[in-house]
Amino acid sequence: MIHLTDNNMLMGFESLKKFSNLIHFVTTRHGGISNGAYNSFNCSPFSGDDEACVKANQEKLKELIGVTNLIIPHQTHGTEVKIVETICSQQELEGIDALITREKNLCLCISTADCVPVFIYDPIKKVIALIHAGWRGTVAGITGKTIRCMVREFGVNPEDLIGVIGPSIALNDFEVGDEVYDSFEKNGFEMSAISFFNEKTHKHHIDLWQANIELLVACGVNKRNIEVSGISTFQYCNDYFSARRLGIHSGRILSGIMLK
Repeated sequence: MIHLTDNNMLMGFESLKKFSNLIHFVTTRHGGISNGAYNSFNCSPFSGDDEACVKANQEKLKELIGVTNLIIPHQTHGTEVKIVETICSQQELEGIDALITREKNLCLCISTADCVPVFIYDPIKKVIALIHAGWRGTVAGITGKTIRCMVREFGVNPEDLIGVIGPSIALNDFEVGDEVYDSFEKNGFEMSAISFFNEKTHKHHIDLWQANIELLVACGVNKRNIEVSGISTFQYCNDYFSARRLGIHSGRILSGIMLK
């Protein structure tokens, strides 16, 4: 990943930074005014943080990246995909876990704290998407569903797409129960490629990064066009929010992308 600001507040990706018509970002925990487990740059309005702190952090974020809006859905770990054509009401964003647009100056955002933010950009058709892919969304194929929607609605060619997997929990840190393992297996994932069994703890581990790579590739995205941050939120919880390390009542990373 690359630093988008000198003060470590915003990070980005080489594969997206090269496009002058794009704004994108991933927030860190640094530079805001929230307190406690929300310390300090929590921009998510759905995390239980003080409303005034969240609003102030959002205003700081908009100032840093030069945007006037943040379209932040209330995610429910489902597979609902919304095409955004204008500024949405919060009611319109209820239960949405993926956003797509080809309109300019609409800043699509996703909140995560161990779940996987997946950025998608078509530099030919000028279409962007942002996906919240926790284990439930991943196993239900939200990444593939989003790409199929882009193909159907905007005529994108998956071979043209750039995919980016942002900071999220890594394989070694994502210990799961048998029911989670079984869900991935039943949904056709190659378990030898996305999991391992820890003999000491007798628990399975799931690789959400690789699982989403498989979903991208299955839709026709070229592996060479996929960038993975390689940053585990669990390990780097001083820089990125992690619900497993900080508790569910803590801040969220806000990832965003916008066509200028």
